[in-house]
Amino acid sequence: MTKRIAFQGEPGAYSHQACRDTYPEMEALPCRTFEDAIEAVRSGEASLAMLPVENSTFGRVADIHHLLPESGLHIIREAFVRVHINLLALPGTKLDQVESAMSHTVLLGQCRDFLSKHGIHRVAGADTAGSAHHVAEAGDPKLAALASELAGEIYGLEVLARHIEDQSNNTTRFLVMAPQPDHTPRGDNGMMTTFVFQVRNIPAALYKAMGGFATNGVNMTKLESYMVGGSFTATQFYADIEGHPDDPAVARALDELDYFTSDITILGVYPADRQRH
Repeated sequence: MTKRIAFQGEPGAYSHQACRDTYPEMEALPCRTFEDAIEAVRSGEASLAMLPVENSTFGRVADIHHLLPESGLHIIREAFVRVHINLLALPGTKLDQVESAMSHTVLLGQCRDFLSKHGIHRVAGADTAGSAHHVAEAGDPKLAALASELAGEIYGLEVLARHIEDQSNNTTRFLVMAPQPDHTPRGDNGMMTTFVFQVRNIPAALYKAMGGFATNGVNMTKLESYMVGGSFTATQFYADIEGHPDDPAVARALDELDYFTSDITILGVYPADRQRH
């Protein structure tokens, strides 16, 4: 039986691309929401979920930080996908026939230079793959879509222009979620540990909590705060550090963190992706 990996979005979305690139042997399962993708793994409908957490141009994917701690799932891998944006149209369409391009507003904003140069109007769509699907069904050569090449492949569209994004380094980081943690792999490029914590309500608690990482030489690559349950006083922090909890320096830093926090939850211990370096 083919194992399945769940993602949020329609077939041809960049999350689908991440599934295909990272697990080409698995069947990709499209889901309507991030919650649905998580539930597909919890229910056994899928073995893994591929969830985007941040983009190099637009920062974090807002909902994910709230969903991960409550999901009951564990991070077992990270994956980085270059967001190459392509102009897709009906087969046989010429570039000078295109008057409008449809896509998610974020992608429309990332291709301003190309669209302006060719006098193409921007049309907001719900998402990238959905826009490609709409263009294929509309049957209008004046309307194109901005999406992945995979979306063009799925919906029978031709690529009129490749890699038209303004910024050539636009990358999205994904986390692969599984029902059970797996702390056994050791990555060729090192290890990452992701956790969430809440500091105790004492003066300079965060400053003191971070001290252990500095004194033990543990590199923290991400630290973000967000409110819990709509409260302005209960703040949860999401952190990525380099290293494994079994490493002596990381163990000491986490011990020190424990002293200044009311709660720590490790979300995953996993190999650092080679594209991180």
